[in-house]
Amino acid sequence: MYVLTEQLHAGGDPSLPFKRYGKYLERNKDRFPASAFKLASGPLLNTADRRCPHDAWLEWARFEEPAKGARRHIRHLSLRVRLLGAGHDRQLELFYPKVYSYSMASPSSSGGHYDWRYSELRLNKAGNVLHEIEWAGAPGHNATWLIEASDVRLRSLPVGAA
Repeated sequence: MYVLTEQLHAGGDPSLPFKRYGKYLERNKDRFPASAFKLASGPLLNTADRRCPHDAWLEWARFEEPAKGARRHIRHLSLRVRLLGAGHDRQLELFYPKVYSYSMASPSSSGGHYDWRYSELRLNKAGNVLHEIEWAGAPGHNATWLIEASDVRLRSLPVGAA
C-alpha cells in the first residue's frame, strides 16, 4: 500500500508516499488497463481536479449481474458507484465492468459513510485491479472497501446531468 491512512500518517516527508506511488504506477503502466491507469495517475489523488473523489459523498453503490445464454445463466458482476463531488457541483461515477471479489466493511453506518478519504489503485499478482477505499466515517468508525475488478472507469458530470 502506498497512499492510504497508514502510509500518509506515518510521519516524515508527507510527499514520500505519493512519490512511491507514482513510481509504482510508472513501473506497472503496461500492466494496468488504460482507464484504470488514467484514473490512478490523474484525478484519483489530485485534489485540485474536480473529478478527484477525495471528500466526495456516496450517493449510491449498485451491483449489476448482466446475463447471457438461453437460461440467462452466464453471468458476471459489475459495480457502479455514484458520488457527489467535494464541491457539490459534480457527480462522479465509478464503473467496475467485471468484479471478481469485494469487501465492504463499516463498523457503524448510521450516519452514512461520511467523506471518501483516501484510495489507491494497484494490481494483484493475477493482474486484476485492486481499488482500496477508506471512508472517513463517524469518529472511530471508518469504513473500508476493497474491490478486485477487471478495470475501473471514471465519469464526471455536472449535478443533475447524470
